[in-house]
Formats: sequence, structure tokens, C-alpha cells
Amino acid sequence: MASEQFSLRLPKDTKSKLEELAKATGRSKSFIALEAIEKYCETEAWQLTAIQKGLKQAEDGEFISNEELKANWEAR
Repeated sequence: MASEQFSLRLPKDTKSKLEELAKATGRSKSFIALEAIEKYCETEAWQLTAIQKGLKQAEDGEFISNEELKANWEAR
């Protein structure tokens, strides 16, 4: 995998937490930061896709009425 350099400023307490995690896990700070960023990006991408799908379904009239929702909820 090709990689590129990226830098950012962290609050001191966040940097300290990152250093503690790195030390406790035997991983580098870069490894932990990269893993966190990748997980964040995956989660945000999934969420945006789900929201867009839901909006499209609503625009297309693919949703249930409040009455149907209430009936389904009460049937549980």
C-alpha cells in the first residue's frame, strides 16, 4: 500500500492518551492513529450511505405510515 505523509496538531491530552495506548499495546502511535482514522472513515461512509438510501426511499414513497409503525411496535 502506498502511503503519504500527513500531519496534524493534537491537544496535549489526546497526544498523551495516544502515547499511553501505544505503550500499552506495543504499537506505534502512527499505527494506532491510522487504525482510528480508517475505522472512523468506514463508519462515516457507511452512515452517509445509509442516510442517502433512506432519503431516496422516502422521496420514492417507500416508507410506512405512523399508524403502521405504531401497530408493528405494539405487536411486539
